[in-house]
Amino acid sequence: MSAPKKKNFQIEAFKHRVVVDPKYAEKTWKILEHAIHEIYNHNASGLSFEELYRNAYNMVLHKFGEKLYSGLVSTMTAHLKEIAKHIESTQGGLFLEELNRIWAEHNKALQMIRDILMYMDRTFIPSTHKTPVHELGLNLWRDNIIHSSKIHKRLQDTLLELVQHERTGEVINRGLMRNVIQMLMDLGSSVYQEDFEKPFLDVSADFYRLESQQYIECCDCGDYLKKAEKRLIEEIERVSHYLDTKSEPKLTNVVEKEMIESHMHRLVHMENSGLVNMIVNDKYEDLGRMYNLFRRVSTGLALIRDVMTSHIREIGKQLVTDPEKLKDPVDFVQRLLDEKDKHDKIISSAFNNDKTFQNALNSSFEFFINLNPRSPEFISLFVDDKLRKGLKGVTEEDVEIILDKVMMLFRYLQEKDVFEKYYKQHLAKRLLSGKTVSDDAERSLIVKLKTECGYQFTSKLEGMFTDMKTSQDTMQGFHAAAGADLAEGPSLTVQVLTTGSWPTQSVNTCNLPSEILGVCDRFKTYYLGTHTGRRLSWQTNMGTADLKATFGKGQKHELNVSTYQMCILMLFNKADRMSYKEIEQATEIPASDLKRCLQSLACVKGKNVLRKEPMSKDIAEDDAFYFNDKFSSKFYKVKIGTVVAQKESESEKQETRQRVEEDRKPQIEAAIVRIMKSRRVLDHNNIVAEVTKQLQSRFLPNPVVIKKRIESLIEREFLERDKTDRKLYRYLA
Repeated sequence: MSAPKKKNFQIEAFKHRVVVDPKYAEKTWKILEHAIHEIYNHNASGLSFEELYRNAYNMVLHKFGEKLYSGLVSTMTAHLKEIAKHIESTQGGLFLEELNRIWAEHNKALQMIRDILMYMDRTFIPSTHKTPVHELGLNLWRDNIIHSSKIHKRLQDTLLELVQHERTGEVINRGLMRNVIQMLMDLGSSVYQEDFEKPFLDVSADFYRLESQQYIECCDCGDYLKKAEKRLIEEIERVSHYLDTKSEPKLTNVVEKEMIESHMHRLVHMENSGLVNMIVNDKYEDLGRMYNLFRRVSTGLALIRDVMTSHIREIGKQLVTDPEKLKDPVDFVQRLLDEKDKHDKIISSAFNNDKTFQNALNSSFEFFINLNPRSPEFISLFVDDKLRKGLKGVTEEDVEIILDKVMMLFRYLQEKDVFEKYYKQHLAKRLLSGKTVSDDAERSLIVKLKTECGYQFTSKLEGMFTDMKTSQDTMQGFHAAAGADLAEGPSLTVQVLTTGSWPTQSVNTCNLPSEILGVCDRFKTYYLGTHTGRRLSWQTNMGTADLKATFGKGQKHELNVSTYQMCILMLFNKADRMSYKEIEQATEIPASDLKRCLQSLACVKGKNVLRKEPMSKDIAEDDAFYFNDKFSSKFYKVKIGTVVAQKESESEKQETRQRVEEDRKPQIEAAIVRIMKSRRVLDHNNIVAEVTKQLQSRFLPNPVVIKKRIESLIEREFLERDKTDRKLYRYLA
C-alpha cells in the first residue's frame, strides 16, 4: 500500500491592497483622549471599556503605539497641572485633606486608564523600554504635584508641623498622616527619604536636643530617664502609626544620641540621684531603666559598669580597712555577704543578669577582700560560728545556701592555703568539743572544698572525721576490756588523733590529778597493747571534763570545764586558798592558758566558782584564789567556757603566717621541678610566670620566694644555671 502524498499549504497575498484611513490614528486617539478626560472628571460610567480597549489595541497593532503613548503623557500632564493649581489654592488645614482626596482619585483614574491601555502596557512599552502606565502616572504626579514649587515646601512644612503638634501633646489626624506619607512611599523610597525623612530626622534631632537640655537642668536622674524612655516609646509608636518601618532605627538613633549619649556622663554622676545613689538605695526600677536605655548607646553599658565597679571597690575598701568593722570577724564576713547579695540582686533584677556586670562584681570583690590579709581567718571564723551555733533550727536548704555563699567568698581568696590552715584549727576544736551543729553540714562544706580545690586540699580534713569514728570504736574496745575495773574511778573518753591530719600542737602536758592519771595510764597500756609501733602523747590543752561539786548549804552542781580548768579546780579539794604562783607550780599549765582559765573561773558573773583577791577583771601574778562557797546557779549543770580570743593575737598570727610560709616552700619547689622536667631549659621570668599560674588556685607565690626556692634547688643539684646566660636554668635529671 502506497503512502498518501503530502499537500503543501501556501498563504497568498491579498488580491487587493488594504487601505487604512489616513486619519484613523487621529480619530482613534481623540476617542481615547476624550475617555481619559471623562475618567478624570468622574464620568466613566457612560464609557464602553471594551470598545476603548479595542481602539487602543488597534492603534498599537497599526504601529501607532508611539502616538498613543505621547498623547497619554501630554494629556495626563495637562490634567495634573490643572489639579496642582487647585491644590495650591486650598486654604490652611484643608490642604492635606484635599491632596489626599485627589491622590486617591488619581490612583483610581490611573487604574482605569491602565485597564484601557493594557495591550500597550504588555507589548509596546516593554519593546520600546518606556515607563509602564501605572508607574508613569506616579512619576507625573510626583513631578507635577509633589515637586511643584508651591506645593513641595508647603507639604513638607505641614507634615513636620503636625509631628511637632503631636510631640507637644496635641491630637492629630493620624489616618490622614498615614495616607499622605504612604503616598510619598508609593512614589518611591527616594521621594519618601529626600522629601520627608531627612528633614524629619533633622527637625527631630533639634527638638530632642533642646528638650533634653531643658530636662537635664530641672530633673533628677530618675525623672530624666523616665522622660527619655517615654519619648523613645512614643517615637516607636509613631513609626508604627504612620511612618515607614525602615525609619524606626534612624529615628530611635536620633533620640538615643540626643537624649542619652549626649548626657550619659552627667546622668550617671548626677549628685543625689545618679547611678551610685540608685545602687545605695536599691532603686531597681530606675537602675533597670538606665540599663535598658544605656545599652542602646555603644559605650553606655561600659560607663555604668565602670562607675559601679569603682563604687563597689570604694565601699569594699572602706569595709576592709575600717578598724571598727574588723573587730568582729563574723560581723565583717556577714557585711561582705550582705554587700554581695545586694549587688547580685541589682544585677539580676535591673541589669538582666548581664555576665559582664557579674564579672565586674566578682573582680571588685576579689580586689578588696584580698586587701585585708586576715580575710581567710575571718571567713573561717564565720564558718566556725555558723557550724557551732548559727545554723541551729535552720532547714537543710538554707544551710546549703549559707555554705554556698561562704564558698563564693572562698573563691575570691588568693591565699586559700591560709584559709585551710585556720579552717583545720577551727574544725579540730569543733570536733573535739562536740560542738558542731550538724555533721552533714560539716561534710557538705568539705565536699564543696574538695570540688573547688581537689582531693589534696581536703584529705587531712576527711582524716579528722575518720579519727573521730575510729576513736569511738577504740573506746568501746577499752571499756569492754577493762570492764568492772573502771567502775570505781572517773570515766574517761579519749580521742586518738593522727599526728599528720590534725593541726600541729606544741605538746604542753600539764600535771594531771592523780585520780585521772591512773585511768589515763590504763588506757595507754590498752591502746599500745592493741596497736604496735605507735606513740601516744596527751594533748591536755584540747580536752574537757565534767566535775561534780558541792558548795555551801549542800548545794550540788555539775561543772562542765576544760581539762586545764579541771586540774585547777581539783587543787581546791585539798586547799581553800591558793596563790597564782602555787597554782602555776602545781599544774604547770602555760602562763597564757592559765590566766585565761582563772579568768573564766573567777571573773565571769554566774560562773565564778572561785573568788579572787584583789577583785579585778585581769589576772595578776600576785593574785590569790579561794573556793567560792557562796556560788549558786539556777541550773544544775553549769558550763564554764574558757575566755578565748576569737581572733588570733599578733604573736599567734605571726606563728600561723610562718607555718603557712613553710608549707608553701615544698609546693613551690614541686611546681618548679614539674615545669623544668617538661621544659628542660627555661629563663627566670618564664619560670616565675608558670609557677604563679600553677599555684594561683591555692595562693599567689611571691616572686622573691620563688627565686629563693630556685637557688635552693640549684644547691641540691635539681637545676643548674646556663654557663653563658645566667638567667637560663637547666633541669638536671
